[in-house]
Amino acid sequence: MKFTYIDKIKELLEIIEEKENEAMEKAVEAVADAIFNKRAIFAFGASHAGILTEELFYRAGGLVVINPVFESSIMLNTVPVTFTSRMERLVGYGAEIAAKTPIKEGDVVIVHSVSGRNPVTVEFALEAKKKGAFIIALTNVSYSKSVTSRHPSGKRLFEIGDIVIDNHGDIGDACVELPGFDQKVGPTSTVVGATILNSIIGEAVKQLIEKGVEVPPIFYSANLDGGDDLNKKVYETYKEAIHYQF
Repeated sequence: MKFTYIDKIKELLEIIEEKENEAMEKAVEAVADAIFNKRAIFAFGASHAGILTEELFYRAGGLVVINPVFESSIMLNTVPVTFTSRMERLVGYGAEIAAKTPIKEGDVVIVHSVSGRNPVTVEFALEAKKKGAFIIALTNVSYSKSVTSRHPSGKRLFEIGDIVIDNHGDIGDACVELPGFDQKVGPTSTVVGATILNSIIGEAVKQLIEKGVEVPPIFYSANLDGGDDLNKKVYETYKEAIHYQF
């Protein structure tokens, strides 16, 4: 059996490798510089966009200095789940989330939203920028341009980011067309977004090693012998850039 979805993902990754190379290189430099200077890195997304924050946070092979911004009302364990959509569209909520997040000048903030149109994402990015953070926006530019902003500023995420990385997915996110059915299936933003961000992190750590950093801020697996002790050592080295309870 040939899987159409796998073929679509392969095509997207080839497009991204070609068209987003420059933006991703700039993101690598921003992340590497932030780590080298002991600055924090935050990640934020609402609903399914927030899955990438979970992908980056507290896992073997991932960055210790990723500070997740989790808000329960826009995460998928909220009941009813449709409440997440209401909160994404609530003007003022994103600003409040940013206000209580310890973002400082020189920090890097990764913001993910496929449509980039909802107030919670737009406000969070705008407020983080006001605090002096460097914004890496991961979005779908063609999708976002096809819709209007739901925020009073009229802005969408791609109009706010210092670096904008396009995931090049289909409008609506799903990619597989089925005969006799007008809704595509198989969303691409999670698998493609995770690939983009993990690629950036890998290259950033490579740069740090080349600069002579002896203890890159990468988690060891806690299930390996000695992993806990190694992770404590990494934490002590970078604790000023860590804002979650370890």
